[in-house]
Amino acid sequence: MEKEVIFNSDLHFEHKQWKRELLFWEDELKSLQNRLNELVLRWTDKEVLAQLEQYQNQFMIQKNAIDELEDHIILHETNISEHFKKGEDVLDLQMIKEHTEFRNKMDTQRILYSDLKRNFFRFLSKYM
Repeated sequence: MEKEVIFNSDLHFEHKQWKRELLFWEDELKSLQNRLNELVLRWTDKEVLAQLEQYQNQFMIQKNAIDELEDHIILHETNISEHFKKGEDVLDLQMIKEHTEFRNKMDTQRILYSDLKRNFFRFLSKYM
């Protein structure tokens, strides 16, 4: 059975995709935050304000998660760069394992972020 070879360029390509996705999420969170700020000015009802505070907290959690994911990508890119400087185009198995685990984290984060957006849009349609 032949082993699959994974090249640094393949991982770098995926990192670039993820970075663009994370930048989009960051930008989108700013827009969601703006909508939230509009609602804070419109509503005085304590229940609505409590829900707005929950969304505010969830937006901060998402922003922190995005920052952590971006930091991880930078670390992995640094490792790839070090291998490239040595003339190595293939990473070791541990790095491939970490990359695969990170891919799973991105998949999970997509689901969490999508759920947050969907719920917030429902909330907006009710209170905007």
